[in-house]
Amino acid sequence: MRRRLKLGFDNYSLRSLGWKAPQLLDYAASLRLDSVLFSDLDVFENHSSEYLAEIRAHANSLGLDIQVGTLSICPTSVLWSNRFGSPKELLELTLRIAKALGSPVARCVLGNIKDRSSTGGIEARITETVHILQSVRGAALDAGVKIAVENHAGDMQARELVTLIERAGTDFVGATMDCGNATWALEHPLRNLELLGPYALCSGIRDSALWETEAGAVLQWAAMGDGQIDFKAYFDRFAQLCPDSSVQIETITGRPNPIPYKTEGFWDAYPNARTRDSVEFFSLVANGRARASVLFSEDPNEIEKERRFQKSELERSIRYCHETLGLGNHAHPAMNQISGCDADSGK
Repeated sequence: MRRRLKLGFDNYSLRSLGWKAPQLLDYAASLRLDSVLFSDLDVFENHSSEYLAEIRAHANSLGLDIQVGTLSICPTSVLWSNRFGSPKELLELTLRIAKALGSPVARCVLGNIKDRSSTGGIEARITETVHILQSVRGAALDAGVKIAVENHAGDMQARELVTLIERAGTDFVGATMDCGNATWALEHPLRNLELLGPYALCSGIRDSALWETEAGAVLQWAAMGDGQIDFKAYFDRFAQLCPDSSVQIETITGRPNPIPYKTEGFWDAYPNARTRDSVEFFSLVANGRARASVLFSEDPNEIEKERRFQKSELERSIRYCHETLGLGNHAHPAMNQISGCDADSGK
């Protein structure tokens, strides 16, 4: 069954390779994809108008859409960095780059799971993020770019992100819907999809595996088709709720994330959690099985091994999306013959 959804990947999938935008575009074209999400500004060698025009022309020549993103825009988040100036300046820069590259979205995040336990909790961080978003409303509308805030690294559950979007203004803010991060936030991806799908402008997609421990559970992400998520059902509903949102694969395989929900004080960080939103999550935990982690050391001898692993996991995921899920608008002959760019040359 074909699902006419654009298919691409988030450059974070290949984080150890250090590729810049031109290499990533060439690689995406070699996989017969429709789009690329550049989820951080370091993927660009510079931010000049001339350079960005070259990147846009290159993408157009390959028939690829570009989506642009950055990280935290919340000044009190544990993830915040002032490398590009204030939160407002960072967002304005991201919007400028998005407009120059023809990206309809500027992806950003609030923070990560540690912000849930910060002073004032996640509600305080949401309020601050809304303030920052509203400060660039005029710039976003002038650029014709919508800001897509991600449910990122366990920071917000879907209902919390919906609250943020509606407070900021749905005329210029929507969601980057990450189904892998949904499981970190104690949500089943299908429940997360039901809540965020109507707001989705962008996505981050990977499979999840969960299993029970004495303290609660462990979440470990997996290549598409290797985990517990019914992606045929997921993308049937995705196509109904947000058919214009690209499916951006973001593989982060083998990293174990403990979720100690049986420990004292854990739920203090989730004062507004709803049982209904978590019941399917606990079913995933109960039906899961423990898996071996896949971690790489800082040893230089492991760098090439990690690079090969990241490419393999992404390519296996793309193949699964093409052949099993029927995603992507391009024809995909001989997908079993995928050969990506060389890590050094980008060709």
